Amino acid sequence: MKDIFENTATAFSLKSDSELERAYFLFKMIANEPLVKIGTAMTNFAIKAHLPVEGLIRATVFDHFCGGVNEEDCLPVVDEMFEKGVCSVLDYSVEGKDEEDPLDSATEMILKILDFVKEKDAIPFAVFKPSGFGRFALYQKISEGEKLSEKEEAEWQRVVNRFEKVCKKAHDLDVSLLIDGEESWMQDAADQLVEDMMRKYNTKKAIVFNTLQTYRWDRLAYLKNLHERAKEEGFKIGIKVVRGAYMEKENERAREKGYPSPICESKAATDENFDATIAYMIENLGDMAIFSGTHNENSCYKLMELIQEKGIEKNNAGVWFGQLYGMSDHISFNLAANGYNVAKYLPFGPVRDVMPYLIRRAEENTSVAGQTSRELSLIKKERKRRSM
Repeated sequence: MKDIFENTATAFSLKSDSELERAYFLFKMIANEPLVKIGTAMTNFAIKAHLPVEGLIRATVFDHFCGGVNEEDCLPVVDEMFEKGVCSVLDYSVEGKDEEDPLDSATEMILKILDFVKEKDAIPFAVFKPSGFGRFALYQKISEGEKLSEKEEAEWQRVVNRFEKVCKKAHDLDVSLLIDGEESWMQDAADQLVEDMMRKYNTKKAIVFNTLQTYRWDRLAYLKNLHERAKEEGFKIGIKVVRGAYMEKENERAREKGYPSPICESKAATDENFDATIAYMIENLGDMAIFSGTHNENSCYKLMELIQEKGIEKNNAGVWFGQLYGMSDHISFNLAANGYNVAKYLPFGPVRDVMPYLIRRAEENTSVAGQTSRELSLIKKERKRRSM
């Protein structure tokens, strides 16, 4: 497999010189861990103190990592990327709340997005987090097998109703729906609920997708068990495969509570688990659809090799590659240029409400060894190419 990810002209074809300079500046900042800590603390303070910083945030970090403040605002970015063969996943990146009104509002927003994306070939997926539709502690209580009070039973039924309403609409509109993964101590309840939705709405093809975080060593076994149930009961499986987003929190809680960590013992073990999960899904592609969410170049090459080995069409509707907007353009745009299905997660929402998401992006980039330096080296390479 040739080194397609080295092509910076394709990778940064949508970036003007000034946008490329902004990307260089941002990743230089993110590469400096103390600076990230100071910057996030100052940003949090400025927002809580209602200082007029939204314009500055919007012109720098927000516009680099987000599509806009609402779905209409995202359209220029969506259309530009689609011209290069890269689709979008509109991600309403406002943190979940515990009160009922915001939970209902989040549901209405996803329903609205489903209507919006139905009209756009450029947006083949919608997405939501389970904690956007229900209280985290309620998922946790169910996952831990605790008995619910009468009031909590009624509350859980409202969560089920929200899932049902959104999954039914996705099915009726024929729009695929990605449901994000969260912390392990609430995930069992979410998994069961998503499986119920698959059973109901994935009878002909995968509409509802669960997420497997493969830094958890138990996820491939979970998938194999799910596959057995799906074959017996006659439904298709949709899975977004990722490495995971809560590793430090997971390990810390396991230490505090005195139980074995659900996280793989090493980065290498996580990589192996991710690739083995993808390989299992490719072997069973007739029963499953894959959304491979990764910024790892080796994992992308391995999936490309599997597609070639199995004689699968590059643009097979059951295989997608996904990356986050503002990151790994060398993967996304070069995959698309070579005929693969690619979608960027495109976060949007009011600037203040999306800041927790942006802060996590900065912190994750700081902690992922090699990610930021790789981004910087490619940006430098493109700057040099343009100056020649």
